[in-house]
Amino acid sequence: MRARLILEDGTVFEGEGFGASGESFGEVVFNTGMTGYQEVLTDPSYYGQIVTMTYPLIGNYGVNVDDIESSHPHVRGFVVREWSDHPSNWRMQGTLDEYLKRHNILGIQGIDTRMLTKKIRVRGTMTGVITTLDKPVEEYVAELNKDHLLPRDQVAQVSTKSTYRCPGEKHRVVAMDFGMKAGILRSLLARGCDVTVVPASTGFEEIMAWKPHGVFLSNGPGDPADLNDVIETIKELIPAVPIFGICLGHQLISLACGAKTEGLKFGHRGANHPVKDLLTGRCYITSQNHGYVVVDESLAGTGLELTHINQNDRSVEGVRHTKYPVFSVQYHPEARPGPDDSDYLFDRFIDVMNAHWEGN
Repeated sequence: MRARLILEDGTVFEGEGFGASGESFGEVVFNTGMTGYQEVLTDPSYYGQIVTMTYPLIGNYGVNVDDIESSHPHVRGFVVREWSDHPSNWRMQGTLDEYLKRHNILGIQGIDTRMLTKKIRVRGTMTGVITTLDKPVEEYVAELNKDHLLPRDQVAQVSTKSTYRCPGEKHRVVAMDFGMKAGILRSLLARGCDVTVVPASTGFEEIMAWKPHGVFLSNGPGDPADLNDVIETIKELIPAVPIFGICLGHQLISLACGAKTEGLKFGHRGANHPVKDLLTGRCYITSQNHGYVVVDESLAGTGLELTHINQNDRSVEGVRHTKYPVFSVQYHPEARPGPDDSDYLFDRFIDVMNAHWEGN
């Protein structure tokens, strides 16, 4: 099945389609992970995006129910150099092609993914379309340069629609779901937390009615500056309860304290990003997926101090409040996919909750 990937600047990559057929528009990004494609597909933070895997062979261990991070894929399309049509793994329950077909996700293989990645690195992230149709390139380019392709309410599309609880015997944690990965919930439950997951739109009074020992702010898609109501809720939460934020949650804490965020040229997406913990001096290899970042210079006067930096581009990777028990990181300590180097941050959250409530 012939397929094309067309970018907003008119660049055309011709290849072979797999998965579903038709056309699908999205923001074209790349992920540098060698494995973990199923976790990438089902990470809600990829909502609205066409993901390119830079590793040349994808799908060689198939798919299974254990490696999903949400109920279904959230990507708009999947771009690979080569997908494996004869995967082999003892946990395998199907092929990547079958999985994409079942969820109506378009894939394209056989294109020069290295050239595409280099183009994104130079030009920056662009909108694009994967298509198996014969429409002229000019029509697609005109569509790709319109403003309505990517919705502004991306968090509303992936957040839970109703509150649910995962019982535990220890700390009561309210998790605000902006597109939370299952690995995060597993990390909290593994430490005995009693977790109540609430929609992103949940207000301060409803959150505090659960009498939480701590509040967790999850990852999610889109521009954090679009979430004005959520930012106002976090402003009320900061003096009231210990808070731990990851990825989008980190950005929202920073905005609530008066810092600024900005879009990265092509984002950080992969499982091999080096981050230095300034509190200990140690460097960790981290899993990341974000297109926005907190502006370092904007932290002055916010009550936040820098705790982690990216060793590649020196961007902000973590902050903590100097007065309140609030801290956050830009990367994913739960990994999935990626290394478990930063799993200690969930233990730090437990310690912060213990210290706060012992003194109150």
